[in-house]
Amino acid sequence: MSISITVKLFAAYQDAYGQPEVRLELPAGATAAEVRDRLIAEHPELAQWRDLTRFGVNLQFVEPDTPLQSGDEVVLIPPVSGG
Repeated sequence: MSISITVKLFAAYQDAYGQPEVRLELPAGATAAEVRDRLIAEHPELAQWRDLTRFGVNLQFVEPDTPLQSGDEVVLIPPVSGG
């Protein structure tokens, strides 16, 4: 069994993918951290953000080990800077 989620991409994640969101199919019971790890596997240049990324699910900040459900909207938020 699998789940289908939408991942909103910001900053370095959006730069790597060249689009603001992606849809993923993941195994049932997948966590927010597994989404991050999947994106890093597809774009290894994102590995530098692995330990600095915050997670949101359905407009709430969550811990990396938060389990996901089909239809969830996941946001990966790397550190950003500006001036």
